Amino acid sequence: MAEDAVEGYRIAVVDPNRVVEQSPQYDAAGDALQRELEERERTLREQQEQVAALQRKLERDGALMSESEIQRLQNDIRSRTRKLKYARDEFQEDFVLRQNELRTKLARQVQEVVVELAKEQEIDLVITEGVVYFSDRIDISDLVIERLKAEFEKR
Repeated sequence: MAEDAVEGYRIAVVDPNRVVEQSPQYDAAGDALQRELEERERTLREQQEQVAALQRKLERDGALMSESEIQRLQNDIRSRTRKLKYARDEFQEDFVLRQNELRTKLARQVQEVVVELAKEQEIDLVITEGVVYFSDRIDISDLVIERLKAEFEKR
C-alpha cells in the first residue's frame, strides 16, 4: 500500500472502561440496580434476624423446654437457615446477572455512540481495548462521554 493512502485514513481510540464509568447512564443503572435489590436485602436481613431470635430463645429457654419442643425449635432453625442460605445464593446470582445485563445494555449504547461519532467525523477505524499506546490527539473517549451525557439528559 502506498504511503499516501495510509496518510488519508483517520484512526481514533476509545477507552471503553473510562467511557462506561464516567457516563451518567452507568450511575443511573447502578442506582436502579440498588433500588431493585434493597427490598430483597431487607427481606434477607429480616429472615436472618428471625433465625437469630429463635437461636436466642433456644439458648435462653432451652433448659425449661421439653425435649420435643427443643427438637421442634432446632428443626425450625435448621430449616430457616437452609432457606436463608438458598435465598442469599439466589440473591447473589440475580445481582450478578442483573449487573451484567445493565453493563451489556450500556456497552451497546456506547458502541452506537462511537459509530455515530466515527461516521460524523469521518473516522475510518476506532480501536478500543488492547492498545499499548495512543496519543490524546486520537482519543475520542471524552467526545463519547459528552454524547452519552447529552443523550442521558434528553431522556
